[in-house]
Amino acid sequence: MAELSFDVVDVQPMRYSAAPTLTFKLRIAEVSGQSIHAMALRVQIRIEPQRRRYGPEEAELLTHLFGDPSRWGDTLRPFQFSSVAVMVKSFTGSIEVDVEVPVSYDLEVAAGKYFHALQNGVVPMVLLFSGTIFGKGDKGFWVEPVPWHVEAECRMPIEVWDQLIALHFPQATWIKLHKETLDALLKFKAAHAIPTWDEAMTKLLAAVKS
Repeated sequence: MAELSFDVVDVQPMRYSAAPTLTFKLRIAEVSGQSIHAMALRVQIRIEPQRRRYGPEEAELLTHLFGDPSRWGDTLRPFQFSSVAVMVKSFTGSIEVDVEVPVSYDLEVAAGKYFHALQNGVVPMVLLFSGTIFGKGDKGFWVEPVPWHVEAECRMPIEVWDQLIALHFPQATWIKLHKETLDALLKFKAAHAIPTWDEAMTKLLAAVKS
């Protein structure tokens, strides 16, 4: 059987893409000396929030995701970030592959809430692998599954996420509103001659504080 190891060499924002996309550079090694003809690889990426510390402001923003910090011993659990497929070409020894991961900045999604709350440090992730290996040797072609137990850790600097979002949504965020709420905000903007959504929300927040 093939003996594979996986390592995340780097992760960077894709600068020229229609939608926000992270590129994970993955090094795959076959350590037994067998030649790999091709590989249909499935990559599941999981965020592991329990593997880092959080500042007071980060903790406050994360309460809507994990609840009060006093309960984090029970609620701070790994959650799914993304799952993508990639074809790996023929190699012997090792190869580096770019895994392109489309992402969403939707603050209704757990990953979006999590990334938005972080101010510094890293995002602890683990990459899990499955799929099919196609090999060619002295006895002809052979096929076997990617071992279920192989995985790779990744500690992505939060600056990488910030750079990605700045490329597509500079100085902006997205929130989902019910149609009736949006209609009410439109009427509020018109009634007070407010030119932008940001100014409308700022005015409403100021009224609540007063």
